Amino acid sequence: MRLKEKVAIVTGGGRGIGEATAKAFAREGAKVVVADLNQADVERTVAEINGAGGRAIGFVVNVTDRGKVEELVQTATSNFGRLDILVNNAGITADNTLAKMTEAEWDRVIDVNLKGVFNCGQAAAKVMVEQGGGVILNASSVVGIYGNFGQTNYAATKWGVIGITKSWAKELGRKGIRVNAVAPGFILTPMTDKMPEKVLEMMKDKSPLKSLGYPDDIAAAYLYLASDEARFVTGTVLSVDGGLVL
Repeated sequence: MRLKEKVAIVTGGGRGIGEATAKAFAREGAKVVVADLNQADVERTVAEINGAGGRAIGFVVNVTDRGKVEELVQTATSNFGRLDILVNNAGITADNTLAKMTEAEWDRVIDVNLKGVFNCGQAAAKVMVEQGGGVILNASSVVGIYGNFGQTNYAATKWGVIGITKSWAKELGRKGIRVNAVAPGFILTPMTDKMPEKVLEMMKDKSPLKSLGYPDDIAAAYLYLASDEARFVTGTVLSVDGGLVL
């Protein structure tokens, strides 16, 4: 098992990419804390992992709430004794064109996608430094690298996540902590369910593979980066986008 006895927190772990990642980690032997804002999603994912023979607990959290984030990390360590992996997967969209985007739409996305990553990363890093190592994985996006119509706020956060990732990799490497990011393309999740079918078909046609991605595709990338197979990989952004931007 590639993550045997490792302890992982997965934010946004109740559905979509986060759910797939939590389940993949559990199958590979990790003890997983499924963290999400939606209690029903948390409880369902935890039940499915435990029912399949894995080991998971749940924690309901808004990643913008610093106190709750610290409690999340404490819950992981008090239940499992340590924290080896953080997957900063929680994120939201509030799309609009520049002319129409409201201040509230801008602030909400910045708060979750940037402040949330900072809150979780800082809290996890404190534990990882004390124990002598760990892995932090951040969710960027193809949109963060290349931009996208109507996603000024989202693109800004996902580009910012890349800057955070590279900065943390430089700061924390000497402490035995690897930090990397994954940049998904268009993945069939509850987030993309809101997109018009014609847009999804257009994205599918633009891919050399003529396909959209699935949550398991991104979970596999996180699994590799979390494992010892990636022991010499840090500060990188792994694009998993089907060649969408070639």
